Amino acid sequence: MTGSDKTRGIRNNNPGNIRWGDDWKGLVPQAQRTDKSFCQFTGPEYGIRAMIIILRNYQRKYGLKTIDGIIRRWAPPNENDTAAYIKSVALATGTDADKPIDLSDSRKLFPLLQAIIKHENGSQPYEFDVFVRALDLV
Repeated sequence: MTGSDKTRGIRNNNPGNIRWGDDWKGLVPQAQRTDKSFCQFTGPEYGIRAMIIILRNYQRKYGLKTIDGIIRRWAPPNENDTAAYIKSVALATGTDADKPIDLSDSRKLFPLLQAIIKHENGSQPYEFDVFVRALDLV
């Protein structure tokens, strides 16, 4: 896959398509940024790290414990087909959309990350070790 064949999220090492805002660890230097809307990270583990922090904050700060609640906030209906997104993630993780999941457990967290990445980008190209490195950076 060449750079031009990759989706925006994969090209940006931002597979969750996180918008600019917070000063995340691992962002490319400002002079090298080419995407005005979405964060660009130096490696995919930094983009996935940001996803982990955001998703865990949804649980801790906002009490969003289900795929339904998490995805409604992650992918609001004004920008997404949120119902299809929820269905896709629930199916990919094998978890009912309204059943609580514990994102402090990597056995639940990694499948959720993989499902979001696949939905956002059409594929999930990362090996397991990338997720482990991302979690180690949190």
